[in-house]
Amino acid sequence: MIFAHPDILWFLLLVPLLGAWRWWRSRNEAGLRFSDVGPARTASPSWRVRLRVVPDLLKLAALAIGIVALARPQERDVVRTRNAEGIDIMLVLDTSTSMRAEDFRPNRFEAARDVASEFIDGRVSDRVGLVVFAAKAYTQAPLTLDYDFLQEMLDEVRVGVIQDGTAIGTALAMAVNRLKRTEAESKVVILLTDGQNNRGEIDPITASEVAQAMDVRVYAIGVGSKGTAPFIIDQPFVGQQRQMLPVEIDEDMLRTVAQNTGGRYFRATSKRALRDIYDEIGELEKSEIDERIYTDVEERYPTFLIPAFGLLLLGTLLQSTALRRFP
Repeated sequence: MIFAHPDILWFLLLVPLLGAWRWWRSRNEAGLRFSDVGPARTASPSWRVRLRVVPDLLKLAALAIGIVALARPQERDVVRTRNAEGIDIMLVLDTSTSMRAEDFRPNRFEAARDVASEFIDGRVSDRVGLVVFAAKAYTQAPLTLDYDFLQEMLDEVRVGVIQDGTAIGTALAMAVNRLKRTEAESKVVILLTDGQNNRGEIDPITASEVAQAMDVRVYAIGVGSKGTAPFIIDQPFVGQQRQMLPVEIDEDMLRTVAQNTGGRYFRATSKRALRDIYDEIGELEKSEIDERIYTDVEERYPTFLIPAFGLLLLGTLLQSTALRRFP
Protein backbone atom coordinates (compact mmCIF):
# COMPACT_ATOMS: atom_id res chain seq x y z
CA MET A 1 0.00 0.00 0.00
CA ILE A 2 1.24 3.50 -0.84
CA PHE A 3 -0.09 7.02 -0.21
CA ALA A 4 -0.91 9.58 -2.89
CA HIS A 5 -0.25 12.46 -0.45
CA PRO A 6 2.21 11.08 2.14
CA ASP A 7 3.07 14.57 3.49
CA ILE A 8 -0.35 14.73 5.15
CA LEU A 9 0.73 11.92 7.50
CA TRP A 10 2.91 14.45 9.35
CA PHE A 11 -0.33 15.78 10.90
CA LEU A 12 -0.49 12.54 12.90
CA LEU A 13 2.09 14.11 15.22
CA LEU A 14 -0.58 16.60 16.30
CA VAL A 15 -2.89 13.88 17.61
CA PRO A 16 -0.95 13.07 20.83
CA LEU A 17 -0.35 16.79 21.39
CA LEU A 18 -4.08 17.44 21.08
CA GLY A 19 -4.76 14.56 23.48
CA ALA A 20 -2.31 15.96 26.05
CA TRP A 21 -3.86 19.43 25.77
CA ARG A 22 -7.36 18.00 26.20
CA TRP A 23 -6.26 16.05 29.30
CA TRP A 24 -4.63 19.15 30.82
CA ARG A 25 -7.72 21.24 30.14
CA SER A 26 -10.05 18.69 31.77
CA ARG A 27 -7.87 18.68 34.90
CA ASN A 28 -8.09 22.45 35.19
CA GLU A 29 -11.73 23.03 34.32
CA ALA A 30 -13.75 24.87 36.96
CA GLY A 31 -16.72 22.98 38.40
CA LEU A 32 -19.47 23.65 40.96
CA ARG A 33 -18.39 25.03 44.31
CA PHE A 34 -19.37 23.13 47.50
CA SER A 35 -18.81 24.12 51.13
CA ASP A 36 -17.54 20.66 52.06
CA VAL A 37 -16.26 18.00 49.64
CA GLY A 38 -14.83 15.69 52.29
CA PRO A 39 -17.51 12.96 51.93
CA ALA A 40 -17.07 13.02 48.12
CA ARG A 41 -13.33 12.34 48.45
CA THR A 42 -13.96 9.02 50.19
CA ALA A 43 -16.65 7.87 47.75
CA SER A 44 -15.56 5.47 45.00
CA PRO A 45 -16.02 6.83 41.46
CA SER A 46 -18.87 5.40 39.39
CA TRP A 47 -18.41 3.64 36.06
CA ARG A 48 -19.52 6.80 34.27
CA VAL A 49 -16.73 8.74 35.87
CA ARG A 50 -14.20 6.05 35.01
CA LEU A 51 -15.32 5.97 31.37
CA ARG A 52 -15.74 9.69 30.77
CA VAL A 53 -12.37 9.77 28.95
CA VAL A 54 -13.67 7.31 26.34
CA PRO A 55 -15.42 9.91 24.08
CA ASP A 56 -12.21 11.94 23.84
CA LEU A 57 -10.18 8.84 22.98
CA LEU A 58 -12.71 7.88 20.30
CA LYS A 59 -12.53 11.35 18.77
CA LEU A 60 -8.72 11.30 18.76
CA ALA A 61 -8.75 7.88 17.08
CA ALA A 62 -11.25 9.21 14.52
CA LEU A 63 -8.95 12.16 13.85
CA ALA A 64 -5.90 9.90 13.37
CA ILE A 65 -7.74 7.54 11.01
CA GLY A 66 -9.20 10.54 9.14
CA ILE A 67 -5.70 11.93 8.56
CA VAL A 68 -4.62 8.57 7.13
CA ALA A 69 -7.68 8.65 4.85
CA LEU A 70 -6.81 12.19 3.66
CA ALA A 71 -3.36 10.90 2.64
CA ARG A 72 -5.23 8.70 0.12
CA PRO A 73 -3.95 5.18 0.70
CA GLN A 74 -3.84 3.20 -2.54
CA GLU A 75 -3.00 -0.26 -3.79
CA ARG A 76 -1.15 -0.28 -7.09
CA ASP A 77 -0.80 -3.26 -9.38
CA VAL A 78 2.08 -2.59 -11.80
CA VAL A 79 2.42 -4.78 -14.87
CA ARG A 80 5.48 -4.49 -17.15
CA THR A 81 5.48 -5.92 -20.64
CA ARG A 82 8.67 -6.23 -22.67
CA ASN A 83 8.97 -6.84 -26.38
CA ALA A 84 12.53 -7.27 -27.63
CA GLU A 85 13.72 -7.36 -31.23
CA GLY A 86 16.57 -9.86 -30.95
CA ILE A 87 19.82 -9.95 -32.88
CA ASP A 88 21.32 -13.06 -34.50
CA ILE A 89 25.00 -13.41 -33.59
CA MET A 90 27.51 -16.01 -34.75
CA LEU A 91 30.69 -16.30 -32.70
CA VAL A 92 33.66 -17.53 -34.75
CA LEU A 93 36.52 -18.80 -32.58
CA ASP A 94 40.04 -19.68 -33.72
CA THR A 95 41.25 -23.01 -32.22
CA SER A 96 44.59 -23.30 -33.99
CA THR A 97 47.60 -24.31 -31.86
CA SER A 98 48.90 -20.72 -31.84
CA MET A 99 45.97 -19.92 -29.51
CA ARG A 100 47.97 -21.69 -26.79
CA ALA A 101 50.31 -18.70 -26.67
CA GLU A 102 50.73 -17.51 -23.11
CA ASP A 103 50.73 -13.74 -23.62
CA PHE A 104 47.21 -13.93 -22.10
CA ARG A 105 46.47 -15.63 -18.80
CA PRO A 106 46.37 -18.59 -18.78
CA ASN A 107 46.61 -18.50 -22.59
CA ARG A 108 44.89 -16.89 -25.57
CA PHE A 109 42.33 -19.63 -26.08
CA GLU A 110 41.22 -19.88 -22.44
CA ALA A 111 40.96 -16.09 -22.19
CA ALA A 112 38.95 -15.90 -25.42
CA ARG A 113 36.61 -18.67 -24.28
CA ASP A 114 36.07 -17.06 -20.86
CA VAL A 115 35.22 -13.67 -22.35
CA ALA A 116 32.92 -15.25 -24.95
CA SER A 117 31.11 -17.04 -22.12
CA GLU A 118 30.62 -13.73 -20.31
CA PHE A 119 29.31 -12.20 -23.52
CA ILE A 120 26.75 -15.00 -23.87
CA ASP A 121 25.64 -14.48 -20.26
CA GLY A 122 24.87 -10.86 -21.09
CA ARG A 123 22.47 -11.72 -23.93
CA VAL A 124 18.71 -11.47 -23.25
CA SER A 125 16.75 -12.09 -26.43
CA ASP A 126 19.49 -12.62 -29.02
CA ARG A 127 20.05 -15.91 -30.79
CA VAL A 128 23.72 -16.88 -30.62
CA GLY A 129 25.62 -19.62 -32.45
CA LEU A 130 29.22 -20.83 -32.48
CA VAL A 131 31.65 -21.76 -35.28
CA VAL A 132 35.14 -23.05 -34.44
CA PHE A 133 37.98 -23.35 -36.91
CA ALA A 134 41.60 -24.24 -37.49
CA ALA A 135 42.51 -25.78 -40.87
CA LYS A 136 38.79 -26.48 -41.28
CA ALA A 137 35.65 -24.93 -39.85
CA TYR A 138 32.78 -26.58 -37.99
CA THR A 139 29.50 -25.40 -36.53
CA GLN A 140 29.80 -26.16 -32.84
CA ALA A 141 26.32 -24.80 -32.05
CA PRO A 142 23.59 -23.41 -34.35
CA LEU A 143 21.75 -20.20 -33.56
CA THR A 144 19.87 -20.71 -30.32
CA LEU A 145 18.23 -18.98 -27.38
CA ASP A 146 19.21 -21.87 -25.13
CA TYR A 147 22.22 -20.19 -23.55
CA ASP A 148 22.89 -23.08 -21.17
CA PHE A 149 23.25 -25.44 -24.13
CA LEU A 150 25.48 -22.92 -25.89
CA GLN A 151 27.69 -22.63 -22.81
CA GLU A 152 28.05 -26.42 -22.72
CA MET A 153 29.07 -26.46 -26.37
CA LEU A 154 31.59 -23.69 -25.74
CA ASP A 155 33.07 -25.61 -22.79
CA GLU A 156 33.67 -28.62 -25.03
CA VAL A 157 35.84 -26.68 -27.51
CA ARG A 158 39.51 -27.66 -27.37
CA VAL A 159 42.68 -26.57 -29.15
CA GLY A 160 44.29 -29.28 -31.30
CA VAL A 161 41.16 -31.30 -32.05
CA ILE A 162 40.94 -29.88 -35.58
CA GLN A 163 43.91 -30.18 -37.96
CA ASP A 164 46.20 -27.21 -37.44
CA GLY A 165 45.96 -24.17 -39.69
CA THR A 166 43.96 -20.93 -39.95
CA ALA A 167 41.02 -21.04 -42.37
CA ILE A 168 39.58 -17.61 -41.62
CA GLY A 169 37.69 -17.27 -44.93
CA THR A 170 36.07 -20.68 -44.65
CA ALA A 171 34.98 -20.03 -41.05
CA LEU A 172 33.53 -16.62 -41.93
CA ALA A 173 31.65 -18.06 -44.92
CA MET A 174 30.20 -20.82 -42.73
CA ALA A 175 29.00 -18.28 -40.15
CA VAL A 176 27.43 -16.11 -42.86
CA ASN A 177 25.72 -19.17 -44.31
CA ARG A 178 24.17 -19.84 -40.88
CA LEU A 179 22.72 -16.33 -40.91
CA LYS A 180 21.41 -16.10 -44.46
CA ARG A 181 17.95 -17.56 -43.78
CA THR A 182 17.26 -15.82 -40.49
CA GLU A 183 14.58 -13.13 -40.27
CA ALA A 184 16.37 -10.95 -37.70
CA GLU A 185 16.78 -7.31 -38.70
CA SER A 186 20.37 -7.32 -37.41
CA LYS A 187 22.85 -10.11 -38.23
CA VAL A 188 26.32 -10.10 -36.73
CA VAL A 189 29.51 -12.18 -36.88
CA ILE A 190 32.18 -11.76 -34.20
CA LEU A 191 35.37 -13.22 -35.67
CA LEU A 192 38.28 -13.85 -33.31
CA THR A 193 41.69 -15.00 -34.54
CA ASP A 194 45.39 -14.62 -33.81
CA GLY A 195 46.89 -15.39 -37.19
CA GLN A 196 46.78 -15.18 -40.94
CA ASN A 197 44.58 -17.01 -43.40
CA ASN A 198 46.66 -19.95 -44.67
CA ARG A 199 44.12 -22.74 -45.23
CA GLY A 200 40.67 -23.23 -46.69
CA GLU A 201 39.05 -22.79 -50.06
CA ILE A 202 37.54 -19.32 -49.54
CA ASP A 203 39.48 -16.08 -49.22
CA PRO A 204 38.43 -13.88 -46.24
CA ILE A 205 37.86 -10.84 -48.47
CA THR A 206 35.55 -12.87 -50.70
CA ALA A 207 33.70 -14.15 -47.63
CA SER A 208 33.29 -10.57 -46.42
CA GLU A 209 31.77 -9.56 -49.77
CA VAL A 210 29.26 -12.39 -49.39
CA ALA A 211 28.51 -11.14 -45.87
CA GLN A 212 27.99 -7.62 -47.21
CA ALA A 213 25.56 -8.92 -49.84
CA MET A 214 23.57 -10.71 -47.12
CA ASP A 215 23.59 -7.65 -44.84
CA VAL A 216 25.75 -9.38 -42.22
CA ARG A 217 27.98 -7.11 -40.14
CA VAL A 218 31.40 -8.50 -39.13
CA TYR A 219 33.36 -7.46 -36.06
CA ALA A 220 36.92 -8.80 -36.33
CA ILE A 221 39.18 -9.17 -33.31
CA GLY A 222 42.92 -9.77 -33.57
CA VAL A 223 44.21 -11.46 -30.41
CA GLY A 224 47.84 -11.24 -29.37
CA SER A 225 50.46 -8.98 -27.82
CA LYS A 226 52.72 -6.70 -29.84
CA GLY A 227 56.07 -8.04 -31.00
CA THR A 228 56.78 -11.52 -29.66
CA ALA A 229 54.86 -13.89 -27.39
CA PRO A 230 55.61 -17.18 -25.59
CA PHE A 231 54.31 -20.07 -27.71
CA ILE A 232 53.98 -23.73 -26.76
CA ILE A 233 55.63 -25.84 -29.47
CA ASP A 234 55.14 -29.60 -29.78
CA GLN A 235 58.54 -31.21 -30.44
CA PRO A 236 58.55 -34.84 -31.67
CA PHE A 237 61.15 -36.12 -29.23
CA VAL A 238 61.22 -33.68 -26.30
CA GLY A 239 57.48 -32.90 -26.08
CA GLN A 240 56.09 -29.39 -25.56
CA GLN A 241 58.54 -26.50 -25.34
CA ARG A 242 58.02 -22.82 -24.66
CA GLN A 243 59.55 -20.46 -27.22
CA MET A 244 59.33 -16.72 -27.92
CA LEU A 245 57.99 -16.26 -31.45
CA PRO A 246 56.78 -13.22 -33.38
CA VAL A 247 53.06 -12.41 -33.30
CA GLU A 248 51.79 -12.36 -36.88
CA ILE A 249 48.23 -11.11 -37.24
CA ASP A 250 47.01 -10.00 -40.65
CA GLU A 251 45.46 -6.81 -39.35
CA ASP A 252 45.04 -5.22 -42.78
CA MET A 253 42.99 -8.19 -43.95
CA LEU A 254 40.85 -8.24 -40.79
CA ARG A 255 40.28 -4.50 -40.99
CA THR A 256 39.19 -4.79 -44.63
CA VAL A 257 36.85 -7.67 -43.80
CA ALA A 258 35.20 -5.62 -41.07
CA GLN A 259 34.97 -2.42 -43.10
CA ASN A 260 33.48 -4.21 -46.10
CA THR A 261 30.49 -5.20 -43.98
CA GLY A 262 30.03 -2.00 -41.97
CA GLY A 263 31.66 -3.51 -38.88
CA ARG A 264 34.87 -2.69 -37.02
CA TYR A 265 38.27 -4.19 -36.35
CA PHE A 266 39.67 -4.43 -32.82
CA ARG A 267 43.07 -5.44 -31.49
CA ALA A 268 43.17 -7.16 -28.10
CA THR A 269 46.55 -7.36 -26.35
CA SER A 270 45.22 -8.56 -22.98
CA LYS A 271 42.24 -10.33 -21.47
CA ARG A 272 40.95 -7.08 -20.01
CA ALA A 273 41.19 -5.40 -23.42
CA LEU A 274 39.36 -8.36 -24.97
CA ARG A 275 36.59 -8.05 -22.37
CA ASP A 276 36.28 -4.32 -23.11
CA ILE A 277 35.99 -5.09 -26.83
CA TYR A 278 33.16 -7.54 -26.28
CA ASP A 279 31.43 -5.00 -24.04
CA GLU A 280 31.76 -2.36 -26.76
CA ILE A 281 30.37 -4.74 -29.38
CA GLY A 282 27.51 -5.53 -26.97
CA GLU A 283 26.72 -1.82 -26.74
CA LEU A 284 26.91 -1.39 -30.52
CA GLU A 285 24.64 -4.40 -31.09
CA LYS A 286 22.08 -3.89 -28.34
CA SER A 287 18.58 -5.29 -28.76
CA GLU A 288 15.80 -2.72 -28.92
CA ILE A 289 13.44 -3.36 -26.03
CA ASP A 290 9.96 -1.82 -26.01
CA GLU A 291 8.85 -1.65 -22.38
CA ARG A 292 5.31 -0.68 -21.40
CA ILE A 293 4.11 -0.17 -17.86
CA TYR A 294 0.45 -0.57 -16.91
CA THR A 295 -0.57 0.68 -13.46
CA ASP A 296 -3.92 -0.20 -11.90
CA VAL A 297 -4.69 2.05 -8.90
CA GLU A 298 -7.37 1.11 -6.37
CA GLU A 299 -8.26 3.77 -3.76
CA ARG A 300 -8.40 2.51 -0.18
CA TYR A 301 -9.32 5.72 1.66
CA PRO A 302 -12.97 4.64 2.23
CA THR A 303 -11.59 1.76 4.31
CA PHE A 304 -10.24 4.38 6.74
CA LEU A 305 -12.76 7.18 6.29
CA ILE A 306 -15.86 5.15 7.21
CA PRO A 307 -14.42 3.90 10.55
CA ALA A 308 -13.28 7.47 11.31
CA PHE A 309 -16.83 8.79 10.92
CA GLY A 310 -18.13 5.86 12.97
CA LEU A 311 -15.76 6.56 15.87
CA LEU A 312 -16.55 10.28 15.77
CA LEU A 313 -20.27 9.58 15.83
CA LEU A 314 -19.93 7.09 18.68
CA GLY A 315 -17.82 9.48 20.74
CA THR A 316 -20.29 12.31 20.25
CA LEU A 317 -23.21 10.03 21.08
CA LEU A 318 -21.63 8.77 24.33
CA GLN A 319 -20.68 12.30 25.33
CA SER A 320 -24.26 13.42 24.84
CA THR A 321 -25.96 10.47 26.59
CA ALA A 322 -24.49 7.86 28.96
CA LEU A 323 -21.21 9.69 29.60
CA ARG A 324 -22.62 13.18 29.66
CA ARG A 325 -20.97 15.47 32.20
CA PHE A 326 -22.80 17.81 34.58
CA PRO A 327 -22.57 20.72 34.61
